Amino acid sequence: MLFHLLYPFRTQLSVLNVTQYITFRTAAASLSALAISLALGPWMVRKLREFQIGQVIRAEGPTTHKPKAGTPTMGGLLILTAALVPTLLWSNLTNVYVWIAVLTTAGFGAIGFADDYLKIVRRSHHGLWPRYKMGYQLLLGIAVGVTLLLLARNNLYSTRLIFPFFKRLIPDLGSGYVFFAAFVLVAASNAVNLTDGLDGLAISTFAIAAAAYTALAYVTGHRVFADYLLLVHFPPAAELTVFGGALVGSSLGFLWYNSYPAEIFMGDVGSLALGAALGTVAILIKQELLLPIVGGVFVLEALSVILQVGYFKATGGQRLFRMAPLHHHFELIGWSEPKVITRFVIVAIIFALFSLATLKLR
Repeated sequence: MLFHLLYPFRTQLSVLNVTQYITFRTAAASLSALAISLALGPWMVRKLREFQIGQVIRAEGPTTHKPKAGTPTMGGLLILTAALVPTLLWSNLTNVYVWIAVLTTAGFGAIGFADDYLKIVRRSHHGLWPRYKMGYQLLLGIAVGVTLLLLARNNLYSTRLIFPFFKRLIPDLGSGYVFFAAFVLVAASNAVNLTDGLDGLAISTFAIAAAAYTALAYVTGHRVFADYLLLVHFPPAAELTVFGGALVGSSLGFLWYNSYPAEIFMGDVGSLALGAALGTVAILIKQELLLPIVGGVFVLEALSVILQVGYFKATGGQRLFRMAPLHHHFELIGWSEPKVITRFVIVAIIFALFSLATLKLR
């Protein structure tokens, strides 16, 4: 909105000419998101306490987490507000891909909100029934896939896949891209959700992944960089840099209150939305297959749950890990919570740097 209000006056006031630059608007969106998070954080914590919207701890979880019961949750509302408002303020709102990213993020956030609300009402860690929760996610994912397929048929998108490390392997999925896109969104959303189990863990690792995809969005929309790195040059994707910057800014602001010991938890309204946001950007800039590397920590967390369940069933009750997701395993072998978080953040940085390095390893 601010972009559309300010840019037309660049001829009268030359300083407003900077609003045309993606880098300026990305920085503005990041700082705006950070300011909103920091400003609204104390108010949100206070209101959630007043309404007694507190975290319900799983009975089978680590005993060290029992004191966290009652900590304000649904802080994802703060993250979404801080991320989406600056996006709408500083993005070019005539860009359809910005709207796809915003609406998809909000849609998955709505599913998370319903899940959190039911947990609070029932005073249980059980929210939406798993089949309904997954079903709504799949419906949203398919809706995004169909939208992209329609854009592709109008030469406004590509249903081809770009494989890391392979220069000429670019298969076209055609109509099958609908289900591929849905899978990416649902997988990314739930992987971030599974990572949200320690103070500041999910939001800090997400911020690192979001920063990597912000850089990828910028180079994808920049002709010189895209040609040099042998990427698909997709000019409209440049506007997603603003969205990515807002995600990073809002994440850092939320981390201020979510860092150990946390004053507020994001809840499913935050984790499902953030995972979907990451998956949406990956899809729109044609770096879907780089997502498992950029979000390597999320993949490890999700795999630990899958392996734990599979091993438990195959062996008749034995466990592969002390507890899943993976961060709980390390807690139970004696790592303190801050140590687990710090080491996972280090691993997330390594994954993000490696993902950027793969751009020339093709």
